[in-house]
Amino acid sequence: MPGSGSRFRVVLASSSPRRRYLMELLGIEFQVDPALGEERVFQGENPGEAAVRLATQKASEVSSRRPEDVVVGADTLVVLDHLVLGKPATAKEAREMLEALSGRTHVVVTGVTVAQASTGRVEQGFERTLVEFDVLCPGVIEAYVATGEPMDKAGAYAIQGRGSVLVKGISGCYFNVVGLPLRRLSQMLAQFGVRVLG
Repeated sequence: MPGSGSRFRVVLASSSPRRRYLMELLGIEFQVDPALGEERVFQGENPGEAAVRLATQKASEVSSRRPEDVVVGADTLVVLDHLVLGKPATAKEAREMLEALSGRTHVVVTGVTVAQASTGRVEQGFERTLVEFDVLCPGVIEAYVATGEPMDKAGAYAIQGRGSVLVKGISGCYFNVVGLPLRRLSQMLAQFGVRVLG
């Protein structure tokens, strides 16, 4: 496991406090060095491919300046009817997203890339989770938007926060919806000699 005396470190290429928390759950030592590149999904792009492309873009950017380190890049997309829902820029946009999600099932896709520039090794993959929303009355939507929580979240909700009460159920990895599919990530890290358990 990387740490004191090891020749490389694990680096999270994200400033997301949610991803940092999830990495901490794995119990491995890591540093945070956020990628600064633009996140953009192209029209008609497959969500899984887009999420992996963006995760790879982040990992590659940080790997270029930290070639010996094992860099983890991730990108999470919320998809409803093939439309990617980004982070709302205004309270009005947040309300519109929540109204669209109300009573329906959408898909959360997180792409993950683990890369080490010095060896040229790259592991890529993505996870899909189905999320079913309860039927939301206007008062609930308004109250949730008023908390401010939706404003920096893809799809305008945080399943790990107050947004949890909006979710009727999920099918798949919960941690994927938060922003980092831990089982998949642990399997990818193992390919670089970083083992979570044994």
